[in-house]
Amino acid sequence: MDLGWLLWTFLLLLLPFIIMEISSTFKFHFKITSYCALCLLLSALAAPMCLLRNGGRTVENMRIISRVVRTLKYFFGIRFEVRGLENFQIDGPCVIISNHQSILDMMGLMEILPDRCVQIAKKELMYAGSVGLITYLGGVIYINRNRTSDAKSIMAAVAEAMISDNLKVWVYPEGTRNNSGDLLPFKKGAFHLALQAQVPIIPVVYSSFTSFYNQKKNLFTGGTIKVEILPKIDTSDLSEKDIADLTERCHQTMRQVFFRLSNKPYEANEQSNCGQ
Repeated sequence: MDLGWLLWTFLLLLLPFIIMEISSTFKFHFKITSYCALCLLLSALAAPMCLLRNGGRTVENMRIISRVVRTLKYFFGIRFEVRGLENFQIDGPCVIISNHQSILDMMGLMEILPDRCVQIAKKELMYAGSVGLITYLGGVIYINRNRTSDAKSIMAAVAEAMISDNLKVWVYPEGTRNNSGDLLPFKKGAFHLALQAQVPIIPVVYSSFTSFYNQKKNLFTGGTIKVEILPKIDTSDLSEKDIADLTERCHQTMRQVFFRLSNKPYEANEQSNCGQ
């Protein structure tokens, strides 16, 4: 009897892996579910470490969080090739901008996260269980994307905090995830922030995930992500009237690097790349 229960337990544990070999849809959703579950588990492990080490909400917790989250890549066969890390070695605060492709971006973010760096994220992230807890403990800045006036006032407060607390702030200027194999137009919030605080902008570009992660094709396998940190862009001589041009220039530069890193021929985009 005991042997029978042991056999059934073994078969139940084996069943998902058998189905994955048969159904690509099941395999994709099983891996996504596993990824989310691991994110919650690792976050739950990181939270008490942050509380014991630093006592509460502080950017210093990002060191602990990044070390823990970086282990995710080993579970899913993700490798990173990074160039330009020396461009993070600047004195004082800055605004870091990068392209935003999928839920896997958290791995890419933590792989290269510089010291004293916090992210700007949508307010809903606060309620994502243990993930929401560690983003809070790490000092992530939340904004309500449905309230433009609220976002503007928060940006003004962020600019002050950047200077007083010597923070680097990480922003996704596309505003939403985009796994289309190209870059969406950039919103101007990050550029307003850089000018308001009079700090440089550092662009970061991740290669396309589409060769190993594609929701439309139910594809999620191991792969290599190329990352390039570009030299800083000085904003000290710029004013509000230069924001549209600055946004366009950053978009075009990052888009060219994105296509190069992704081993794709560059495609000219004649549409306006400036969002609100």
